[in-house]
Amino acid sequence: MPTTPVAIEWECLANGLDDERFAARLVLRNVSDMVIAPGWTLYFNTCRKVVPETVSAGFAMAHVNGDLFRLRAAAAAPWPPGDTYEITYQSRFWAISRTDAPLGFYLVTADGQARDLGDPHILPFIRPAQLQRRRDDQVPPMDAARRFAENGAVFLLPPEAVGRITPRPLAAGFTEERCRIGADTLFHAAPGLENEAASLRALLATLPPAHGATTIVLELGAVDAGTPAPLEAYLLEIDPERVRLRGASAHGVFNGIQTLRQLAGLAGSLPCGHVRDAPRFAYRGMMLDAARHFADVDTVLRLLDCMALYKLNRFHFHLTDDEGWRLPITALPELTEVGARRGVPDDGDGDGNACLPPSFGSGARVDASAGSGHYSHDDFIAILRHAQARHIEVIPEFNMPGHARAAVQAMRVRHARLLAAGDTAGADACRLDDPDDASVYESVQLWHDNVICIARDSADRFVDTVVAEVAALFRQAGVLLRTVHLGGDEVPAGAWLGSPICRARMARHGWTSVHELRADFTARCRAILARHGLAFAGWDDNALVASGEGVHADPRFVGPGFQVYVWNNATGSGQEDCAWRLANAGYDVVLANAAHLYFDLAHAKDPQEPGYYWAGFIDTRTAFTFCPLDLETVPGRDQMGRPLGADAAARLVRLAAPARILGLQGQLWGENAISRARIEYLAAPRLLALAERAWSPDPCWSALADEAERARRIDADWNEFANRLGRHALPQLDRALAYGYRLPPPGVLLHAGRIHANVALPGLVLRYRLDGAAPDADSPRYGVPLALPSGGASFTIASFDTRGRSSRVITLDLKDGTDA
Repeated sequence: MPTTPVAIEWECLANGLDDERFAARLVLRNVSDMVIAPGWTLYFNTCRKVVPETVSAGFAMAHVNGDLFRLRAAAAAPWPPGDTYEITYQSRFWAISRTDAPLGFYLVTADGQARDLGDPHILPFIRPAQLQRRRDDQVPPMDAARRFAENGAVFLLPPEAVGRITPRPLAAGFTEERCRIGADTLFHAAPGLENEAASLRALLATLPPAHGATTIVLELGAVDAGTPAPLEAYLLEIDPERVRLRGASAHGVFNGIQTLRQLAGLAGSLPCGHVRDAPRFAYRGMMLDAARHFADVDTVLRLLDCMALYKLNRFHFHLTDDEGWRLPITALPELTEVGARRGVPDDGDGDGNACLPPSFGSGARVDASAGSGHYSHDDFIAILRHAQARHIEVIPEFNMPGHARAAVQAMRVRHARLLAAGDTAGADACRLDDPDDASVYESVQLWHDNVICIARDSADRFVDTVVAEVAALFRQAGVLLRTVHLGGDEVPAGAWLGSPICRARMARHGWTSVHELRADFTARCRAILARHGLAFAGWDDNALVASGEGVHADPRFVGPGFQVYVWNNATGSGQEDCAWRLANAGYDVVLANAAHLYFDLAHAKDPQEPGYYWAGFIDTRTAFTFCPLDLETVPGRDQMGRPLGADAAARLVRLAAPARILGLQGQLWGENAISRARIEYLAAPRLLALAERAWSPDPCWSALADEAERARRIDADWNEFANRLGRHALPQLDRALAYGYRLPPPGVLLHAGRIHANVALPGLVLRYRLDGAAPDADSPRYGVPLALPSGGASFTIASFDTRGRSSRVITLDLKDGTDA
């Protein structure tokens, strides 16, 4: 049988059906030259739960677990070559983009053999019923004309109005004089700056010889900064014959070298002047989820390099989740033997013990799955040392008690193996489930068995075993471990209620609520970390408690060594002030706001843009305009574009303890981060906007009482930043890393017989063609509006970086002016 015996086509037919459903059509065709025997099953992954009773007659769809579903024919009939099945069905919520389509199809034949079929051919989203989520969805779809209108808010500024340094420094001033540095430039580094000397040496090696007498001095000393992170401050003084870089610490010197890198450009020609700089926030981080899809070592190192260029200093490494466990624990080898492998086991049932089931379209083949893989100890140590050399602190995360299915399944396999070998004590030592648990629940990601039985003493032993090995790896790397993140988000309602072990523990302590059970586990984990000399970090769920009056801060964990990351602030949810409430209660808070800093979310309401959008559409401007300490700039519309009531902001509390806000962190969740290319596309340039808000001085937009004046100021500041990205920062990122950041597709408009085009980041080059072919780096450069060609059928245009890399090509039908 051919590798792909079945061709698959999928289409969203219409959104907005009753009960928040959408209708879809699946077309399956046997394209092989062989009969597919009766008894076949088709599996696929989808984030939209199928409503079984709506499936076409003659077929049945069922939910397996997580995002895995199966399709079977009701009749036991052969499937001849060339025959086509057309199946319609309904699913929950809506489908407005390619991300919402089912992915990762595979066929399991009657003899149990699994064959990958890949992703379906997804028909375009064109009609209003395909582009709007429901009847009250007021967010207009993004197309070339709307993009042109939005891009109109930016324009090319004169060079002197555009900064050269990202993130914007505390103070800088330059003259017309120049200084030249290059590969032959001599420098002196003070003792203790050997790492920074190596960084400077690597920078100089990328420049041509200067053939001059300029010298560079790296030194340690006091820097007047007035910042929560005084040791990161630096002073850069550039004279025609000398560059002097003083840092308050080695980290400050390293930060100054990143600024020097940006000023040097291609030829090493520096403007004379000075920069005095220090960060606004001490915590400036990025989170990478390597559990949903495995990110190889080089991908991680490239992200760390990108972070360092823009002075980010925390790397939150999300190593475990329902769909994967990525770090070996010597005493518990099943964690990676089972938890780091996704695919179909030999029996073909899609959910066996030999590995985890396919998720997020990862497919049947374990060895070819983007969901399979783990870091060896040597890999992990290399990542730690790479981060340390760039003054980036690594905070490893092991998510529990929810989002823990990979660990739970792995420990089930371990229990069965040791029990079969007669080692009952070993089998029970780190067990994470209650075999008699009758709890009924469904997580947000549709899992029914992803929560640890936290009433077991073996759960504590598991945590201690993992933490002890991680701490040992940090020591082996010679890297300081200060904090371990233990997740704690999205435990589904209903968990533990049907567990005899959990009910017994609750009865012994007189607890009537599972929240008390959950808080007890959090306290035990905190104590385990404290015994290892480590601080506890977790998502905000750990510090919140529900009552009849809503959700509020739980005071029991306030104090040193407990840090919360606030994520759920979707506009209109009533949770926009969650960070303020926790900070006011005394918690140390890292802002990880979904509505501004979830970089896995789609950039725009465009069917071609990858990413979810449950907290909104997050473009670079959204991250840039985030005011970390101000509620006054909360958007006035919810995720559906509906205006919020006049009292929406009035109901939110104000921040009374700003010193409790440690800083900001961008999140790059992995559900749709299927490759290095996708990770880099999702990360940047939003990462640069994060750096601007986390490092640079407060823009003080909220201090402007007049709403119109505030909007004008924000527009002006965004215009300068957009110019800085397009003209300086992104070309520098091309040179430094050849990073695969997202290039914005152009806006295009047909008006008065001419073709008008623009781009969101002034300075990027636009190239076009009039014959319908995709433009390349040699195609004509767009400069002024073009006259409509006679007889032309379609116009194509894209933005390009300095390496000749192209954005998504925009094709315009010249006959009717629509996106083709």
